[in-house]
Amino acid sequence: MGINNLTFQLTQEQKLALTQSMILSIKLLQMPIIDLFNYVNNELSENPVLEGDFRDKEVKEEIDYNKLKNYLEFDRYDTKSFAIENDEVSPFSFISGERTLKDFLYEQLREVKQTREENYLCTYIIENIDDRGYLPISDEEISVDTNMSIDAIRKALDTIQSMDPAGIAARDIKECLILQLGRNNKASKEIQEIINYHLEDIADNKFNNIAKELNITAKEVQEYFDIIKHLQPKPSRGFYTGDSIAFVFPDVEIKKVGNQYEIIMEDRILPKLSINKFYKQVINSTGDEHAKSYINEKMEHAIGLINGIEQRKQTLYKVMMYILNKQVQYFDEGVEKLKPMTIKEVSEALSFHESTISRAIKDKYVLTPRGIILIKKLFTTALNKETEDLSVVNIKNRIKYLIDGEDKFKPLSDQNICNILNNESLPISRRTVAKYREELGIKSSSKRKRI
Repeated sequence: MGINNLTFQLTQEQKLALTQSMILSIKLLQMPIIDLFNYVNNELSENPVLEGDFRDKEVKEEIDYNKLKNYLEFDRYDTKSFAIENDEVSPFSFISGERTLKDFLYEQLREVKQTREENYLCTYIIENIDDRGYLPISDEEISVDTNMSIDAIRKALDTIQSMDPAGIAARDIKECLILQLGRNNKASKEIQEIINYHLEDIADNKFNNIAKELNITAKEVQEYFDIIKHLQPKPSRGFYTGDSIAFVFPDVEIKKVGNQYEIIMEDRILPKLSINKFYKQVINSTGDEHAKSYINEKMEHAIGLINGIEQRKQTLYKVMMYILNKQVQYFDEGVEKLKPMTIKEVSEALSFHESTISRAIKDKYVLTPRGIILIKKLFTTALNKETEDLSVVNIKNRIKYLIDGEDKFKPLSDQNICNILNNESLPISRRTVAKYREELGIKSSSKRKRI
C-alpha cells in the first residue's frame, strides 16, 4: 500500500472515563465498615493534609463512670454469643481469650509423668495435629524426623490418643470413631466391622446388605448406626483453630422504635475527617510550585475520600431503606415472610447500576431485631411469576418442616412433598422438591427410612 492511499477518518465515540475520584468512590463503596476504618487510619498516617477527629461526632460528653461500672459487672469473658440481649453492649465483649486445641492438650500433657524423650515425642505429635484434630503423618515419617523408634512413637501416640477430646490424633475418620467407642466400652466387633468396611453402605441405609455380611439382624445394624451417628468426626470441634471470626461489626442497624423501624448507619467508629487549615494557607502563600503541586494532589485525594465516604453512606442508606420497606414483614415475623427480591429489582427502583448495588451490600452486615444478618442473605429469587410473594427460602423451610415432622418409618417421598405443597397452593414440581431437599443436605426418603 502506498503512502498516497492513506486516509484519515474522524469518528465520534462515547466512552466512560473513570476519574481518580470515581475509582476511589467505587473502592470505598464495597468496603465493609471495618475495612473502611483501617483504610481511613492508613490515609491519616500517609496524607498530611487530612485530619481525623476520633471523638464522638455528634455527642461530646464526659465519661459516665456508672455505665462503665455496669459494663464491668455485667461482662462475661467466656461468652462467644453474637446475640445482643441489652441495648447497651459491653466494650469488653470484644475481648476474648481463645483456647486452642493444642493449649488443651498441653495442659493434659503437663499432668503426665514422662521421660524427656517421651515428652519430646508427645510434643512433636501435638504440634503436627491438624485443624480437624487428626494426625496426618505416619509413624514412619515421625521416625525419620525424630530419629526415634517406632515402638517409642506408638507409645507416645497412645498417650495423646488417651487424652480428651476422644478421637484426637487419629489418622482417619475410621480410627477416630473407633477411638471414641473405646472410651464408652462400645467398640464391639460388629460395630468396628461396620465402621471399617461399611460406612458408605450405612450412610445409604443399606441395613439389610450389612446384616447379611455380619450375620446379624437389620434392626441391630440400625442400632449400631444410631450409636455411630452420635460420635464426633471432627475432634477439634468447639476449640479455636484460627479460622473463626470473633466479632462482626454491622454497617447498619434496623431498629424498631414504637411501631416504626429506623435505619441507623453504624459509622461511629470512623473519625470525623477534615482538611488541615495550615496546608490551605501554604498553597496561597508559597511560591514553590513543586510544594504547591504536592499539596494540591494530597488535598484532592483527601476531598475525594471525604466525599466518597459520604456517598457510600448515602448509597447504602437508600439500599437499606428499600430493603426495609420491601421486607418489613420479615423483620416483624421471621424468615417465612421473606419476599423474593433481586439486585436487578433494587437497582431499577433506585436508578442505580446493578454493580453499584452489588458493591453496596458486598460483605456487609445489618443488625436487626432478629440478630446480625449478612445483607446479601436478604436477597432471594422468586419461584416463578405466579408465586412472586413466595421465595425459595420459604419453600425450603416448608420442605424441611414437613420432613422434620414425618413418620420416620414411612418417610415422605419427593412426590408426597410435591403433592402437599401443591395442595397448599404452592405450585412446584417433584424435580424442584428433590433439588431443594439436596441443597438442604437432606437424604432421600429411602435413606431416611427407619426399620
